[in-house]
Amino acid sequence: MKVRIEIDTKTFVRFWLVVIGFGLAGLAIYSAKDALILLGVSLFLALALNRPVAAIARKLPGKSRLGGTALAYVTLILLLGCVVWFVVPPIVQQSAKFVESVPSLVDQAGSQWHGVNSFIDKNNLRPQVDAMLENLKQQSSAWAASVGTNILSSVGSLASFLTSLFLVLVLSFLMLLEGPTWVRRLWGLYNDQEKMERHKKLVGRMYNVVTGYVSGQLTVSGIDAVLSGFVVFVLSLTFPVINSNLAMLTVMATFILTLIPMFGATIAGALISLLLLFNDVTAGIIYAIYFVVYQQIENNFVSPSIQSKKVELSALTVLVAVTIGLYVGGLLGGLVAIPAAGAAKVLLENYLEQAKANRVESEKPLSKLVKKLKNES
Repeated sequence: MKVRIEIDTKTFVRFWLVVIGFGLAGLAIYSAKDALILLGVSLFLALALNRPVAAIARKLPGKSRLGGTALAYVTLILLLGCVVWFVVPPIVQQSAKFVESVPSLVDQAGSQWHGVNSFIDKNNLRPQVDAMLENLKQQSSAWAASVGTNILSSVGSLASFLTSLFLVLVLSFLMLLEGPTWVRRLWGLYNDQEKMERHKKLVGRMYNVVTGYVSGQLTVSGIDAVLSGFVVFVLSLTFPVINSNLAMLTVMATFILTLIPMFGATIAGALISLLLLFNDVTAGIIYAIYFVVYQQIENNFVSPSIQSKKVELSALTVLVAVTIGLYVGGLLGGLVAIPAAGAAKVLLENYLEQAKANRVESEKPLSKLVKKLKNES
C-alpha cells in the first residue's frame, strides 16, 4: 500500500527557509566565535568585579558607580603591571641561564652517573650515547642562538594578545558601568510579577555560583602562591646559588597558573621545581616534595572548605567542562568553564523543578477537571 503525502509550495519554501536560516546563523556564530569569546570573557570579568565595585561605590561620596569602577580597574591594572614587572625578567634570566648551563649539565651527568656509564660500556652503547649527548648540546646552543629570532616572530602574537586584553578590559568596564541600568530595564519588561520574581531568583542563583567560585578560587590560589613563595624564599637563604627574585616569580606564576582548574597547580609546581633544579638539584627536590604534600592538604582540606557548595559539580562534569573550555576558548575558556557549567547546572535544575511542579499540578483532581472542561468547550 502506497501512501502519498502532499506538501503545498508555501510549506515547502517555509521549511527550507528555516533550514537555510539556521545554517546561516550557525555560520555567523562560527565566524564571530573569537568576538563572542571576548564578549563572554568580558561578561565573566564584569560579574567577578561587580561586588567589589558595588562595595567601593557605596563608600564613595554620592555612591558613584563610575568612581567605584574606576578604582577597581586601577587596582586591576596595577596588579597586571606587577605581574609583568616581577615575572617577565626572572623568566628571561632563568631561561638564558638554563640554555647556557645545558651543555655543562650534560657533561656533569655523564661524569657522575657511574652505574649508568658501566652499563653503557658493558653493552657497547658508548658511541650511540656520545652521539646523542653531543646532539643535545648542539641543539641547545642552536636554540640559544635563535632566541632573538623567536622573540621577534612572537611580537605579532603578543600584539594580538594585548589588543584582546585591552578590548576585554574596556568591554568589562562598560558592562560594569551600564550593567545595573540594563538590568533594571530588563526587569521592567515583565508584566507578570510572579514570573519576574522567579526569574530574579534564578539569575541570583547563577550570579552567586559565578561570584562564589571566583572568590573561592582566588582565595585558594592566593594561599598556594604565598606559601610557595615563602618556601622558595627560605630555599634561597639556605642555598646561596638560588636568587631570591625567584620567590616573587613563584608567587606570581603560582597565583596565575593555579587559577586554571585541575591542571594549573600541577603546571605551576612542575615549572617552579624545574627552575630550582636548574639552580640546585637538592633545592628542586625539596620544593617538589613540598608541592606534593601541600597539594594533598589543599585538595582534601583547604579547597573543599573554601569552595564547598559554591558550584557543586562532579569530577566528571568539571573535567568535561574544562576540556571543552580549553578547546573552544584556550586558556581563558578553561578559566570560565567551571562557573559556566555551574550556571548551566542551575538552569537545568530550575527546569526540572518547574517540570516536576507542573506535572504534580496536572495530576491533581481539580486540575484534571478544569483541563477536561477546557477540552470539552
